[in-house]
Amino acid sequence: MEAWLEHLITQSLAWSLLAVLLVAFLESLALVGLLLPGTVLMAALGALIGSGQMGIYPAWGAGIVGCLLGDWISYYIGWQFKGPMHRWSFLQKHKSLLDKTEHALHQHSMFTILVGRFVGPTRPLIPMVAGMLELPVKKFLPPNLIGCLLWPPAYLMPGILAGVAIDVPKDAGSDMFIWLLLAVALLVWLAIWLCWRWMRAGKQQDWATSLLPQSRLRWLAPVALVVGAGSFIAILFHPMMPIYLRLLWQVFVGPA
Repeated sequence: MEAWLEHLITQSLAWSLLAVLLVAFLESLALVGLLLPGTVLMAALGALIGSGQMGIYPAWGAGIVGCLLGDWISYYIGWQFKGPMHRWSFLQKHKSLLDKTEHALHQHSMFTILVGRFVGPTRPLIPMVAGMLELPVKKFLPPNLIGCLLWPPAYLMPGILAGVAIDVPKDAGSDMFIWLLLAVALLVWLAIWLCWRWMRAGKQQDWATSLLPQSRLRWLAPVALVVGAGSFIAILFHPMMPIYLRLLWQVFVGPA
């Protein structure tokens, strides 16, 4: 089944764009997005863009439509069924997350709506909770539009970068270059994640809190940031980098 779906998507541009729209829609839909591995799916679809099987701008447009549909249906569900949803047992099990989301929307509604689109657990909750709180449309609309414009390329980009790397011409050094790219990407991601945890050390309590207390993050995050930035700068001088950047540029502007 998976092989058939992959074949269908790679052989038809229309099906590929529909897949982007559906993933963006389901990832944004109230509660459904909590169960969907949307980040992985968007990266996989981004690889099709990087390998030249799908254009970035049609995929971007499909992603925007999917985001808007998911967010506004979620907003309507929250607005229309706010009473029963407050009593729903499933939401009661996630009451702490729901309370935090409500508090953030009360305090900084526009900022929460915009930033929450890029945070996995809150992405499918914020539009629904905004509706449950009867947040005025004029407050919900601007940050929601900005978030839906920026989210698709941000989540497609890892796959795009990987797809372009796969298309680098094969020679004696290309395999090593691809592995170096992967290592640098992981180091940069780790540095960003550790810095994020450092900033949120007093507010975020989860599985990693005991392993990464604030005292450890205080020195680990800056070290990771220096290593990540240094590795990124170093790989820019790799002999294969001009070829990679040229292929990446073609994704956005087309073949010369």
